[in-house]
Amino acid sequence: MDYIYNLTINRTFDGFLREKSVVNDSLAKIFPDIIFEESDSELNHAGDIDYVAKVGDRAFGIQIKSVTAKANFGNYSPTERMKASFAEFEEQYGGKVFVVFSLDGEIGNKEIIAQIQQEIERLKKEI
Repeated sequence: MDYIYNLTINRTFDGFLREKSVVNDSLAKIFPDIIFEESDSELNHAGDIDYVAKVGDRAFGIQIKSVTAKANFGNYSPTERMKASFAEFEEQYGGKVFVVFSLDGEIGNKEIIAQIQQEIERLKKEI
Protein backbone atom coordinates (compact mmCIF):
# COMPACT_ATOMS: atom_id res chain seq x y z
CA MET A 1 0.00 0.00 0.00
CA ASP A 2 2.84 2.39 0.75
CA TYR A 3 4.31 1.81 -2.72
CA ILE A 4 0.96 2.46 -4.44
CA TYR A 5 0.35 5.56 -2.33
CA ASN A 6 3.83 6.89 -3.11
CA LEU A 7 3.42 6.17 -6.81
CA THR A 8 -0.06 7.59 -7.25
CA ILE A 9 0.13 10.56 -4.92
CA ASN A 10 3.70 11.68 -4.27
CA ARG A 11 5.37 10.83 -7.58
CA THR A 12 2.44 11.96 -9.70
CA PHE A 13 2.33 15.30 -7.87
CA ASP A 14 6.10 15.70 -8.14
CA GLY A 15 5.89 15.06 -11.88
CA PHE A 16 3.08 17.58 -12.19
CA LEU A 17 5.20 20.24 -10.45
CA ARG A 18 8.29 19.44 -12.56
CA GLU A 19 6.17 19.65 -15.71
CA LYS A 20 4.88 23.10 -14.74
CA SER A 21 8.40 24.22 -13.85
CA VAL A 22 9.79 23.23 -17.26
CA VAL A 23 7.12 25.29 -18.99
CA ASN A 24 6.66 28.26 -16.66
CA ASP A 25 10.24 28.67 -15.44
CA SER A 26 12.01 27.75 -18.67
CA LEU A 27 10.10 27.66 -21.95
CA ALA A 28 7.82 30.62 -21.21
CA LYS A 29 10.86 32.73 -20.28
CA ILE A 30 12.91 31.63 -23.30
CA PHE A 31 9.96 32.29 -25.64
CA PRO A 32 8.04 35.18 -24.00
CA ASP A 33 5.93 35.90 -27.10
CA ILE A 34 4.47 32.39 -27.13
CA ILE A 35 1.38 31.47 -25.13
CA PHE A 36 1.77 28.09 -23.45
CA GLU A 37 -1.48 26.50 -22.32
CA GLU A 38 -2.08 23.19 -20.64
CA SER A 39 -3.76 20.92 -23.12
CA ASP A 40 -7.27 19.76 -22.46
CA SER A 41 -7.60 16.34 -20.84
CA GLU A 42 -8.65 14.62 -24.07
CA LEU A 43 -5.60 15.86 -25.95
CA ASN A 44 -3.29 15.09 -23.04
CA HIS A 45 -4.65 11.61 -22.38
CA ALA A 46 -5.26 10.48 -25.95
CA GLY A 47 -2.69 12.61 -27.73
CA ASP A 48 0.18 12.68 -25.29
CA ILE A 49 0.35 16.46 -25.52
CA ASP A 50 0.93 18.23 -22.20
CA TYR A 51 1.03 21.82 -23.48
CA VAL A 52 -0.11 23.64 -26.58
CA ALA A 53 2.07 26.60 -27.57
CA LYS A 54 0.20 29.12 -29.69
CA VAL A 55 1.81 30.97 -32.58
CA GLY A 56 -0.91 33.05 -34.19
CA ASP A 57 -3.64 30.69 -35.34
CA ARG A 58 -1.23 27.75 -35.32
CA ALA A 59 0.37 25.83 -32.48
CA PHE A 60 3.06 23.34 -31.63
CA GLY A 61 2.86 20.74 -28.89
CA ILE A 62 5.00 19.95 -25.90
CA GLN A 63 5.24 16.50 -24.33
CA ILE A 64 7.22 16.51 -21.08
CA LYS A 65 8.96 13.36 -19.93
CA SER A 66 10.58 13.04 -16.54
CA VAL A 67 14.11 11.74 -16.42
CA THR A 68 16.24 10.69 -13.50
CA ALA A 69 19.93 11.51 -13.35
CA LYS A 70 20.71 7.89 -14.30
CA ALA A 71 18.38 7.77 -17.32
CA ASN A 72 19.67 8.07 -20.84
CA PHE A 73 17.15 10.21 -22.71
CA GLY A 74 19.33 10.23 -25.82
CA ASN A 75 17.87 6.86 -26.80
CA TYR A 76 14.23 7.76 -26.15
CA SER A 77 11.84 6.92 -28.96
CA PRO A 78 8.11 7.68 -28.94
CA THR A 79 5.79 4.71 -29.24
CA GLU A 80 3.88 4.13 -32.45
CA ARG A 81 0.74 5.37 -30.70
CA MET A 82 2.52 8.58 -29.71
CA LYS A 83 3.88 9.05 -33.24
CA ALA A 84 0.33 8.75 -34.60
CA SER A 85 -0.93 11.22 -31.97
CA PHE A 86 1.84 13.66 -32.83
CA ALA A 87 1.01 13.39 -36.55
CA GLU A 88 -2.69 14.06 -35.83
CA PHE A 89 -1.72 17.09 -33.73
CA GLU A 90 0.47 18.46 -36.54
CA GLU A 91 -2.34 17.99 -39.05
CA GLN A 92 -4.82 19.80 -36.81
CA TYR A 93 -2.64 22.62 -35.45
CA GLY A 94 0.09 22.96 -38.09
CA GLY A 95 3.02 22.54 -35.71
CA LYS A 96 5.23 19.71 -34.58
CA VAL A 97 5.25 18.11 -31.15
CA PHE A 98 8.47 18.30 -29.15
CA VAL A 99 9.46 15.91 -26.38
CA VAL A 100 11.11 17.94 -23.62
CA PHE A 101 12.88 16.02 -20.88
CA SER A 102 12.57 17.31 -17.34
CA LEU A 103 15.66 16.83 -15.24
CA ASP A 104 14.86 18.11 -11.75
CA GLY A 105 12.46 20.69 -13.20
CA GLU A 106 14.97 21.92 -15.79
CA ILE A 107 15.14 21.15 -19.50
CA GLY A 108 17.36 18.10 -19.79
CA ASN A 109 17.71 18.13 -23.57
CA LYS A 110 18.80 21.72 -24.17
CA GLU A 111 19.19 21.17 -27.93
CA ILE A 112 15.39 21.13 -28.15
CA ILE A 113 15.36 24.90 -27.59
CA ALA A 114 16.90 25.59 -31.02
CA GLN A 115 14.47 23.15 -32.64
CA ILE A 116 11.51 24.89 -31.00
CA GLN A 117 12.85 28.27 -32.15
CA GLN A 118 13.02 27.00 -35.74
CA GLU A 119 9.44 25.75 -35.50
CA ILE A 120 8.24 29.10 -34.14
CA GLU A 121 9.91 30.89 -37.05
CA ARG A 122 8.38 28.45 -39.54
CA LEU A 123 4.89 28.89 -38.06
CA LYS A 124 5.20 32.68 -38.04
CA LYS A 125 5.99 32.65 -41.77
CA GLU A 126 2.76 30.74 -42.41
CA ILE A 127 0.59 33.28 -40.58
